[in-house]
Amino acid sequence: MDERLLLGIDVGGSRTRALVASSSGEALGYGEAGAGNHEVVGYEGLAAAMSSALSRALEAGGLAPRSRTASSLFASAGLGVAGFDWESERADTMAAVDSLGLGCPVDLRVDAALGLAAGSGSGWGLNLVAGTSNNCYGLSPDGREGRIAGASLVVGENGGAAEIAARALAIVNYARIRRIGPTALSEVLCRLTGAADPERLIEAVTLGSLSHDASWAPEIFAAARAGDEAALGIVDWAGRELGESAAAVARQLGLEKQAFDLVLSGSLFGYEPKLEAGVAAVLALEAPGARMVPLDSPPVVGAVLLGARAAGLDAKAMRPRLLSSTRELLARR
Repeated sequence: MDERLLLGIDVGGSRTRALVASSSGEALGYGEAGAGNHEVVGYEGLAAAMSSALSRALEAGGLAPRSRTASSLFASAGLGVAGFDWESERADTMAAVDSLGLGCPVDLRVDAALGLAAGSGSGWGLNLVAGTSNNCYGLSPDGREGRIAGASLVVGENGGAAEIAARALAIVNYARIRRIGPTALSEVLCRLTGAADPERLIEAVTLGSLSHDASWAPEIFAAARAGDEAALGIVDWAGRELGESAAAVARQLGLEKQAFDLVLSGSLFGYEPKLEAGVAAVLALEAPGARMVPLDSPPVVGAVLLGARAAGLDAKAMRPRLLSSTRELLARR
C-alpha cells in the first residue's frame, strides 16, 4: 500500500464536512462547507459543497493545493451523502462526486451509514439518528444493508425534531377542540410563532401560512421536564417511534436475536434522555441484544473508515488512532 491519503466526506442538509487522513489513520486536515443535500441545493450545489470542504481540508492540513490532480493524492474515499436515498439517485450523485476528480475507489452510501462506521468497533450493527429528522441504517456481519426510508412524516417515520414539532401542533389542536385537556404546549407554540392564541395558530397552519419547525423541539422538551402531561407523551411517543424503526431494521437483517451495537447519533440523543428510554423500552422486547452506544466522534470519521475498507486496509485496526487524532485535530481548530 502506498502512502496516498484517505478521504472522508459527510454531506448534510446544513453542513458538509471533509476529513483527510494518512493510510495509517492519522487525521491530517479537516474542512467544512455549506449544505450539500441535493434536495436542498441541487446536484451542482452538492458538487460545490464537496469541493469546497475538500479544498479547506487540504489547505488546513498543509497538503497539496487543490489544483494538483486529486487522483495523485487519494488511495480511496468514503462518502455519506444526505439525500442519496435510492439507487435511482446513484448516477447523478456519482456524477457530482466525479467532478472532484478523485480517480480512486469510492464507497458511496447514505449519510446514516457514517455514524455506524464511526461508532461501532465491530463495523456492523445499527445507527439510529435523531436530529432535525430521523433515520436508521444497519449493516449485518455479512455485509447486507438495511434501513428505513428516511422520509419522515410522509411515510410515517417519526422521532426527530421535525416530527416532534408536528406532533406538538396536533396536540395543541386537540386541546383547542377539547379532544384532550389543556396543555402548556398551547402557550409555548403561540409564543414561538407569534400567534395570538391557539385558534389563530391552527388557522394559520390550515391556511398554509405556518408549518411546524424543528427548532421548537427544545421548548417542547422543556415543557415535558416541567411536567406537562401532553409534552411528556410526545417525548415518550418519539422515543418509542425511534425504537420501532431500529427494531424494524434489526428484523430486516435478522439481528433481533443477536448482540449488536446500536449507535445513537444526532443532536437529540444526549440532549433528551427520555428519548433513549423510549428506544430501550422497545428494544428490550424486540431486540434485547442491542447495546446502545452514544456516538462520541464526528460521523465524517466513519466516512474515512469506509474509504479505508475500499482501499483494502484494516479499518478496525485503524479506528482507534483515527478517532484520537481527529479529536486532537478538531481541538486545535
